[in-house]
Formats: sequence, C-alpha cells, structure tokens
Amino acid sequence: MNFYKKHQHFYIPILFGVVLISIGTRFIESYGIALFLLTPLLIGFLTTLLISKNKPNELKLSTATLCGFINTIAVSLTILLVGVEGLICIIMASPILFLFVFIGCVISLAYVRRINHHPLPIILIGSTLFIGLSFAEKQQKPSLSEVKTSLIIHAPIEKVWENVVTFPQLEEPTELLFKAGIAYPINATIEGEGIGAIRYCNFTTGSFVEPITTWNAPMHLAFDVLQQPAPMKEISYWNFDAAHLHDYFVSKNGEFRLKKIDENTTELTGTTWYTHRIYPEFYWRLWSNEIIHQIHYRVLNHIKNEAEK
Repeated sequence: MNFYKKHQHFYIPILFGVVLISIGTRFIESYGIALFLLTPLLIGFLTTLLISKNKPNELKLSTATLCGFINTIAVSLTILLVGVEGLICIIMASPILFLFVFIGCVISLAYVRRINHHPLPIILIGSTLFIGLSFAEKQQKPSLSEVKTSLIIHAPIEKVWENVVTFPQLEEPTELLFKAGIAYPINATIEGEGIGAIRYCNFTTGSFVEPITTWNAPMHLAFDVLQQPAPMKEISYWNFDAAHLHDYFVSKNGEFRLKKIDENTTELTGTTWYTHRIYPEFYWRLWSNEIIHQIHYRVLNHIKNEAEK
C-alpha cells in the first residue's frame, strides 16, 4: 500500500498499454511487432521511469522488472475484462510480452540514471511509433509456410485411401490445446469424385471447403481451400469477434500423399500450406506450426485407426 501511495502515477503504463492495444486491435486491426514487442517494451520503460523518479540510482532491476510484470498482467486482465482480446491470445503472447517488458526495464534503467526524465515525451514518441508501425505492418505481404506430418499405417494402401477421401466422426479430443478452444476436425465428407469434387473437412467452428485439384488414387489427393472457418473460439466474458479470427490465419492448400511400403503397410503424409498476418512471424509460426501438426496427427491417427480395423 505504501508503494502505491509513493508512486501514485503507477497506473499510467497500464492505461497507456490498454489504449495502445485497443487502437491496434480494434481500429487499425494490426497484430504485429507494434502490438507484441513495442507495447510491452513501452510498458516496462514507462513503469521503470515512473518508479525511479525520486531515486533512480537506488532502483534495482529486479524491482523494476517485477513492477513491469505486474503492470503487464494488469493490462492483460483489463483487455480481457472489457472484451478487447480473449484469454487464448493473451496466453500465447505472454512469453514474448514478458521478455520485452524486461528489455524495456533494462533500457529505461540505463536511461534514467543518465538523463533527466519525464514520461510525456516517451508517451508521445511511443504512440507515434506504434500507430505508424501498425499501419505499415498491415500492408505487409505474408509469406507462405508449409507443415508436413507423416504416419505409418499397417493397412493396404487402397484401404487407407478410402479413409483419406472421407472419414467418419472423430472422438472428442484429449489434448489441452483443443479443449482450450482451438478449432479441431470432427469429420470429412465429399461431393463428387475426381478433380472438381468438393471435399468438406468439418471443424468445431465450421467447414473447410476444399475443391479437389489432384485425384490420383490411391497415392495422391490434393485440394485448394476455397473457404475456411475461424481458427478458434476465444475464451472471454464477452461474445466478441476479434479481428485476428478472420483472414489473419489463411489455409491455402493441402494434400495427402500415400506411399506403399508393402502389401500391408502404408506411409501417409498430410501437408498444409498457409499464411498468417501476425508478427513477429518467427514467433507466431512456432504456435501455428504446432497447432497444425496436432490437427494433422488427430486426422492421421483417426485414418490409421479406421484403416487398421
């Protein structure tokens, strides 16, 4: 309590963070370096700046970092409570958020020990950088990523092919990832046969509409993705529709390749090509690749179980 009385402006980084995140996600609809790197860096910087105002040389990095983390948690809880973002997105972003809060604290601590400081210029400069970078990132063209997953199935290749084209209802998932709200496949159906047929891979949030582009039974099935559902159901007090649920993760193409090992053994490989407009790309690709691998494994294991019956 004495700490908050002594540092009565401790709320400023919280308010500043909430405002920046709201502008970035609701108005600019940009999910990138400005949101996930610059904002936590500014929160850490401003927090350290404000609590070191009286005796900067006495402030320890551990104290500054702890206060920066507390403010970041407060920002996260606020945007969750007011419905700016959902819990899944916050949890996924938290490792990189806390890292850049710490970097902001380190930079600020070095800064305040050398320069007469005031928060207003930092707020103005930070806001300008945030808005400019957010608009620039929104125009950036995303790169194409590939995720490939393979499985050995002890069944004839023809039997595996039958379960690749369509497969019945899958069991409820046990993976925490899917239980938390990430969309997962429940069955697949098809209208027609051969090139031009339409395959529907049905997920918990809707259906992937997949026109067949290659039908080389029983070895190769390839398709484009004409339409796709939301990638997740956000956990929130509010029934809101976050911008990142639409056109920020886009599945482009997919295929299944079957390789005959022997009369009763088949190697099945599923591949997905996708883009996402969430940056930094290297960080979010770790999440998206792992999620797609888990979706692949869910489908491939189901095909394996059906084919081996």
